[in-house]
Amino acid sequence: MKAVIDRFEGEYAVVLFGEEEIKADIPKKLLPPGAREGSRLNVIFELDEDGTKKQEEKIKNLLEKLKNKNQ
Repeated sequence: MKAVIDRFEGEYAVVLFGEEEIKADIPKKLLPPGAREGSRLNVIFELDEDGTKKQEEKIKNLLEKLKNKNQ
């Protein structure tokens, strides 16, 4: 997916994603070095199946702990 940095507002960059120019405020510290207004970005979102399973297990364990604590 392509994106462009539209402008900076404080510690955030207003980034427009895709042809539809979907706006999102992104913390400056997440941008690559040298990024500036008008910079084009290549953006990749991919699912982390293993990380998702680990997170689900972590949540399940926390819920079990809370459930057992209240008994």
